[in-house]
Amino acid sequence: MQDAVLLTRDGPVATIALNRPDRLNALDLAMWRRLGEAVAELGRATDLRCVRVTGSGEAFAAGADLAEFPTRRASRADAEVYGTVMVTALHGLRDLAVPTVAEIRGPCIGAGLEIAIMCDLRLAAASSRFGVPIQRVGVVMPYPELAELIGLVGRATALEILLEGRVFDAAEAARKGLVTRVLPDAELASETVAAIARIVGGAPTAHRLHKKFARRLLDPRPLGREELAECYGAVESGDYRAGIEAFLAKRKPVFPGR
Repeated sequence: MQDAVLLTRDGPVATIALNRPDRLNALDLAMWRRLGEAVAELGRATDLRCVRVTGSGEAFAAGADLAEFPTRRASRADAEVYGTVMVTALHGLRDLAVPTVAEIRGPCIGAGLEIAIMCDLRLAAASSRFGVPIQRVGVVMPYPELAELIGLVGRATALEILLEGRVFDAAEAARKGLVTRVLPDAELASETVAAIARIVGGAPTAHRLHKKFARRLLDPRPLGREELAECYGAVESGDYRAGIEAFLAKRKPVFPGR
């Protein structure tokens, strides 16, 4: 079952591929566990600059594997266990210190959409499709997952998606704020490579702090003195010095990542 979630590395870039193409990458509990393990492994890596998340075959992910729900989610206790495994994987992906890019083609439905919205950038093929039609089978999106959807698109749009249960195209997904860019199908792979190259070419310290600060600003509490000091203290990083020196010397910077 480990092959159902593939983790590969190409230098500073890791790829997580949902790999159950015969089921349009529908996620079962074992896949969620493996996804959580893969994300945790990447969280421990010290030489990582970017993570790409994609699906094998013709789908990103068509949702959860409902076939196992009668046994895996038969009671409140079962659902809580299942949900805890899901949220561990989702929040682990969300909280990676390095930038993450979802490359989306085909169905990106339900649980697949939840995975995609944990990523920092979401690049979608024009023919891809989106939605959370769980109302059709009586499934409820728990608080931790709903919070992420509302945080991205707002309460009104989140409720529209959940209450109607429509499946819609990539252009509408972009209008709703679910995806970053929509590309012609033939250009998706090359634009994903280009976006990752732009990310990897940037300062890892800046990426790490921008992700941290953006997450902190979702908390309504006032910023403390130490938090403000951290953002100004970034000028003492090796990446800052390398970047400014390279700019003044009119050469490409080599960032140490600290």
